[in-house]
Amino acid sequence: MTEHRVWLTEPPAIGANYAAELPFDGDFDARAYAARRLWRAVNGRTPGPAFHELSRQRHERLSVAIRALDARATGSTYRAVAEGLFGKKRIPDHAWKTHDLRNRTIRLVQSGLALMRGGYRELLRPKRKTK
Repeated sequence: MTEHRVWLTEPPAIGANYAAELPFDGDFDARAYAARRLWRAVNGRTPGPAFHELSRQRHERLSVAIRALDARATGSTYRAVAEGLFGKKRIPDHAWKTHDLRNRTIRLVQSGLALMRGGYRELLRPKRKTK
């Protein structure tokens, strides 16, 4: 069973017909696709595939970025975050300040912060094609 949340200006009436209001903006394609998926689900049909899928690599990077952010938010050092993500054996005893995994860990935390500050919304939009 799937839960759907729909904003209505009045309480719903049984047997009434409803319309979806979609602005003609840059996200129209995604909104129309989502409206069609909702219509299919409400009528007992399978909603079909999502508008766009994340690649496996992108999905994994986002997952690691969120884990890095969570660890950093609890007060862990970048070194401790890197040890948790990549394993203690990969972290050098010396030259940590210039090691690639330190820079990678910092970038992952920054990516997690960007997602937390609203960048997650970009995951819902397909990549725009530039002319």
